[in-house]
Amino acid sequence: MILQEHAVPWHDVKAQWRQLAEFMYPVWVIAQREIKDTLRDWRIVLPIVILVTGFPFLANFTASRGIAFVNQYGAGLIIERLLPFLMLVVAFFPSSFSLVIALETFVGEKERRSLESLLATPLSNGQLYLGKLIASSVPPIIASYIGIIFYLVLLRVSLDWRPGFSLLLASFVMATAQTLVMVTGAVIVSSQSTSVRAANLLASFIIIPMTFLLQAQAGTLLFANYTALWMIALFLLVMTLLLLRLGIRLFDREHLLGRDIDQIDLRGTWQTFRDAALPKGPLSLYFEEIPRILRGARTELWITVLTILIGGLIVGWWGTANFSLPVEAFALDDLLTVEGIQEAISATNLISEFSVRWIFVNNIRALLFAGFLGLFSMGVLAQLLLMTPIAIIAYVALQVGNIGINPWLFVAIFVLPHGIIELPAAIVATAQTMRMGDVILSPPEEQGGVLGVVREIGHFVKLFIFLVLPLLLLAAWLEVHITPRVVVHFLGA
Repeated sequence: MILQEHAVPWHDVKAQWRQLAEFMYPVWVIAQREIKDTLRDWRIVLPIVILVTGFPFLANFTASRGIAFVNQYGAGLIIERLLPFLMLVVAFFPSSFSLVIALETFVGEKERRSLESLLATPLSNGQLYLGKLIASSVPPIIASYIGIIFYLVLLRVSLDWRPGFSLLLASFVMATAQTLVMVTGAVIVSSQSTSVRAANLLASFIIIPMTFLLQAQAGTLLFANYTALWMIALFLLVMTLLLLRLGIRLFDREHLLGRDIDQIDLRGTWQTFRDAALPKGPLSLYFEEIPRILRGARTELWITVLTILIGGLIVGWWGTANFSLPVEAFALDDLLTVEGIQEAISATNLISEFSVRWIFVNNIRALLFAGFLGLFSMGVLAQLLLMTPIAIIAYVALQVGNIGINPWLFVAIFVLPHGIIELPAAIVATAQTMRMGDVILSPPEEQGGVLGVVREIGHFVKLFIFLVLPLLLLAAWLEVHITPRVVVHFLGA
């Protein structure tokens, strides 16, 4: 009876599908028109065809010569692990070149004065934007697929090599995901630029991060870690959804037609940054300004806490289940003195010097690097970087459980004395980094856009200098002078 009362009537479901079909029909019409126009332009089609057919030959030649060379030294496994990476490279080049289609989606038609008639149609901004986006995505995705297939055929003929089904599926998904991210970002650039030249210059902010990501994929494939490849693809799909939401929210046809030249208000931008970064006074700083910034980022704070704790525990548990350490790896007898702890830490080669200065500077460097990466990834990469030490702690804590030590007691003794200060500081910096990336998803009238990012960067500077740095300094002192003595007292008891 309860299910019947809350069930959705069948005619309502059909009505919703009908509304969706009515909304998407103009989108498909625009997409078909744009794709046909693209395929008619030989200046776009010919370079893509050359890349799709020519680059697989080059990759196949490189793979063949590489295998012949390394086999002389018995290192054939290395080059064989790079064959899947070359498959991703073959898919990347056609899609990266095809960005010219996405970059000219709006601003190109504006310069050719062919956009006014399309904008005058009764289509909504969302329908127009989605139609252009689909039309810009289909050619590069198809080009990537053709390049992968052509490359695999050549490898089959020359080296008698073919990937497994999981690797093949992951490669196609990865090619689709990275193409969608680049195209979605390029369409946003096109809709917000006033000239093709400006759009092409801004395209470097799309290509450069994707090339770094391509290098990360090489590392995962070198170790045959296809799970990490799927995680990267999932991250790219999430980024695509975020960029899609951003593009739809920012796109406005009147704004596109009415703006003829970009104006950079350096004085206004500097004023926004200065007002956000400089404190108004010591009392106002710690009792009004910093609490107000933290309240504004409370959503990002909760997301950061949940991500690093849940994600770190999951990764640590996975590492324990797949890469367990022998009991002999935990030589607790060497940790009975402070000097023994310092020597054991130095022997790991993870740090070059166990001192307050080195730990303090290293933590600053790590958080600033995370902030830089998070600014270009909506804060996602900053979350992953902070999750890494949590995952390591969880991994070690679960491992010591195998030798009879309570994992929670281990964390309380080895981590909590300094971590109770260090972790909140890192969470605040990471959450504000995520805020810097999130605010660009809001339109300028809602305090988003470029000035919103500048304002949040100023807030990051204020938080980092006046809150995070003092906490990191205190945590570094505790880690060097207090935590080792707590460990010695615990093990000697």
